[in-house]
Amino acid sequence: MIVALAIAGLLLGVVPMAAGKLYESVEYRATVRSVLGALRAARERAAAEGRPVRFELDLRGRHYGEAGRPPERFPDDYRVDATLAATERDGDGIGGIRFFPDGGSTGGSITITRPSGQGVRLRVDWLFGRITQEPPDEGRSG
Repeated sequence: MIVALAIAGLLLGVVPMAAGKLYESVEYRATVRSVLGALRAARERAAAEGRPVRFELDLRGRHYGEAGRPPERFPDDYRVDATLAATERDGDGIGGIRFFPDGGSTGGSITITRPSGQGVRLRVDWLFGRITQEPPDEGRSG
């Protein structure tokens, strides 16, 4: 009986920690998928409609999404950084990546880092508009 109570007590201490980590992992993956989906939707819309479409990123307000559509929000505890073309940044802290009908884009990258320090860089190729995922430190010298 004492052994069973000890095991139950141990499980009660471990399960909440594991559930918290699982939730963080699920939320992180959902955020990355959402940003990827919004980038891909903007690219596809540009090709389908034959006009440039801008994916907007508001780092101060922590919003992202296709211009003219309701924005999504980054979780408050994630760090988000972006490298964007100078022509796609304005004085209000809003930047973007513009996709063109021919498949090109202004290019750029968005780095999303969760509280544990793990993260991903979403890179948009300027020539072909391809969207790829990579580790946040890949491609940097230094």
